[in-house]
Amino acid sequence: MTQLAPLAKEVDENKVTPGVLGFIVFAVMALAVWGLMKSMNRHMRKVDFKESPSEKEPVGAGAGAEGKRPDGEK
Repeated sequence: MTQLAPLAKEVDENKVTPGVLGFIVFAVMALAVWGLMKSMNRHMRKVDFKESPSEKEPVGAGAGAEGKRPDGEK
């Protein structure tokens, strides 16, 4: 431990560092992101991605009668 004492005197006293407050803010933000990701995963597991066909629209009606795209090209 006494070997590190001379190294501490070489640190520039005019240099601004984030210090303990910066570390605490960063840690809180990291925990918040972790919690949000965990919550998002929980909600995404509940989502059913399989879309059932609509009863009102007949099958194939979305492609048009002649197989044209909505922008008019074939």
